Amino acid sequence: MEPLYTLEIDGSVPLSPAAVKAVAALCDRTEDRAGRGLVVVHVTGAPAGDRPDGLDVSLVTKWERALRRLERLPAPTVAVAEGACGGTALDAFLAADVRVATPDTRLLVPRDTTATWPGMAAYRLVQLAGVAGVRKAVLFGRPIEAAAALALGIADEIADDPKDALAAAAELTDGLSGQEVAIRRQLLFDAATTGFEDALGAHLAACDRTLRQGAAKEAAAS
Repeated sequence: MEPLYTLEIDGSVPLSPAAVKAVAALCDRTEDRAGRGLVVVHVTGAPAGDRPDGLDVSLVTKWERALRRLERLPAPTVAVAEGACGGTALDAFLAADVRVATPDTRLLVPRDTTATWPGMAAYRLVQLAGVAGVRKAVLFGRPIEAAAALALGIADEIADDPKDALAAAAELTDGLSGQEVAIRRQLLFDAATTGFEDALGAHLAACDRTLRQGAAKEAAAS
């Protein structure tokens, strides 16, 4: 499976409407192709100094909505992190299905109170690794090194050559339709936040869909 689209996000560049549009364009292209292929996001860089001027709740809200689209795309997504990774780069990294880090990767949640990134990175970190695993990073800005990210489940793989990791991800997702990936992903999300009785309906609906598809294939073959 070849990547259908690749996006690069530099976390050292302040959040801007252009960054929101870039993620939205990625989502548009993926959805236009009915989720065929693999979406690859390369991330690196982290904010430096105080929070940039021009950052407001409206812009952050648009950014988080764009990330939510990325997180729910009807296609498998892979993020590759290199070097220092914070701000928008960390946000996008945490939103991917498969997260690959190079050995020099450091995930950064700023420690300076004037530069705390006003996004959902802390939320996603806790969802992935639990409160205890990321407490020092979120409260005190302690960097999460690549090996620690792997141990905590924040990164899925450490790779010297990201190309090899991308090839492995393509093989892992080959043959899966984007819509099926999106359904399974949503079931995973629901399992972390929803009680059994509430989740049962969604699982039964997914089972019913699968059974209907199987029946349709058998009818077409006969």
